[in-house]
Amino acid sequence: MRRNNYPYQPLNQTSGHSALAPDALEEENERAAEELKHKIGALKSLTIDIGNEVRYQDKLLRGIDDDMDRTGGFLGNTMARVVRLGKHSGGRHMCYMFLFILFVFLILYVVIKIK
Repeated sequence: MRRNNYPYQPLNQTSGHSALAPDALEEENERAAEELKHKIGALKSLTIDIGNEVRYQDKLLRGIDDDMDRTGGFLGNTMARVVRLGKHSGGRHMCYMFLFILFVFLILYVVIKIK
């Protein structure tokens, strides 16, 4: 007898009905083949579902990758402008920008603490 809830039960070959044994074996083989057919169908369905999920996740990741590329380009252009502004305007504009950023973070901190 096998473990792990395997439904196969071997036939007892010591019985006196030797003429019935091949028919019983054939029936059991057909039943096992039918069970295997159902399990293969379930695995096929599961494989198709996994494939669909992988394609969907790949589409989402490609979209995120494109968004990150656009954001990286935008951020790079912005930083280039900030550096150019700092070089041409002197330290005064950079001081104002630093104070503005500090003010924004302070406002965000207060808003988050209130909620």
